[in-house]
Amino acid sequence: MKAVQMDEVLKPMAVRDVSIPEIGDEDALVRVTASGICRTDWHLWNGDWGWIGVKLSLPLVLGHEIGGVVERVGSRVDGLTVGTRVCVPFNMACGHCPYCVRGLQNDCDNYMWPMLTQGSGGFAQYVRVPKAQLNCVTLPANVTEKDAAALGCRYMTAYRAVRTRADLHAGETVAVTGVGGVGRSAVEIAVALGGQVIAIDTKDSALEAAKKLGAVEVINSEGLTPKQVGERVKALTGGTGVDVGIDAIGGSNATLSTLQSIAKYGRLVVAGLTSQEDKGEVTIPIDQIVAQELSVIGTLGNPQSDYPDLLRLVNSGKLAPSRHIESEVRLEDVQAVFDRMPKFQTNGFVVITQLN
Repeated sequence: MKAVQMDEVLKPMAVRDVSIPEIGDEDALVRVTASGICRTDWHLWNGDWGWIGVKLSLPLVLGHEIGGVVERVGSRVDGLTVGTRVCVPFNMACGHCPYCVRGLQNDCDNYMWPMLTQGSGGFAQYVRVPKAQLNCVTLPANVTEKDAAALGCRYMTAYRAVRTRADLHAGETVAVTGVGGVGRSAVEIAVALGGQVIAIDTKDSALEAAKKLGAVEVINSEGLTPKQVGERVKALTGGTGVDVGIDAIGGSNATLSTLQSIAKYGRLVVAGLTSQEDKGEVTIPIDQIVAQELSVIGTLGNPQSDYPDLLRLVNSGKLAPSRHIESEVRLEDVQAVFDRMPKFQTNGFVVITQLN
């Protein structure tokens, strides 16, 4: 099969002919028809996250936002047939650890990210899906494989951040910092749930996209300190700040800007991870958190148990992940997309749809 292979950190990747993955009795082989190019993949290509224990076994094939069609199933897989259209969540899970038993597969003790644990992710024509009964999520009739790729990481991460971790209620105010893939998704989802959204970004094009998604106010934060961002948000909310802040990008500036934007008793939900500048460490104003009784909440992916609710909203048209796809590319274009990411030159979702 064709696949985009990574041989070394920060070295150009190339399309190569590699072996189609073998599957075991509990696995499925999925033919990839749409595969998102996510900043998470770019972070791994940069060699980030060693500080949280991420180790790459090179060479490997990146890619973890996967929509496709079941090509083959193992002998012990029930209820999944060849030809079924599926989404493959990036947080593939074991199904039997304490967290999986509780329905929290996104925090599985034996997680199986495709590119990290088996070396072959979605930048390829085929991918092996372990524990396929759990990790192949069947798509409803009105949900396309491009929708699946769009929601395979960024969108479903935003859904859990807004719906579950923030526990957003209709009428509450929300600040979304960073209107990239996760941020745009968070704006759309928060608006659909009745939130009043203020979008924060350094790019006017991103802010325009947020307005089209229903943001009631936008702030260009270029050159502003976190405190100044907070002051702008509070000026738009009668001096109080927002009920919920979603940090959709990660890193000191974004996290602190979001924190300074929330009101007393507000909830800060951090969906973004840090880069080389912070290496996993952000200094936070703990006295302010105590004095204002703020909540700081982390969020990672979305458990398989929550997919039915998410897919019902997509199937009904209330949410539309594929509306965020701004370009469709070939396998051969992946490196060029990575090369644009350091300066945030990509807009919306970029999805590989030409894999032959």
